[in-house]
Amino acid sequence: MVLGFSIALIVFSLLLMLLVLMHKGKGGGLSDMFGGGMQSSVGGSSVAERNLDRITVVVGLLWFACIIVLALVMKTNN
Repeated sequence: MVLGFSIALIVFSLLLMLLVLMHKGKGGGLSDMFGGGMQSSVGGSSVAERNLDRITVVVGLLWFACIIVLALVMKTNN
């Protein structure tokens, strides 16, 4: 069980790093490579950016939950 949650934690960590890098910051980001560098004349964030935000939040919550469960499992094993 510890091994499974450890692997899930590694996967969520790598996915979270990738998602954060894809966000457009003040100086651009990895999203510029995939066409995210084009500015919209409407203003505000696009649908793709909002979906990226939502996915990042969900993966972050899963990452946090995985850490909590892993800590509880390891505590009960000792």
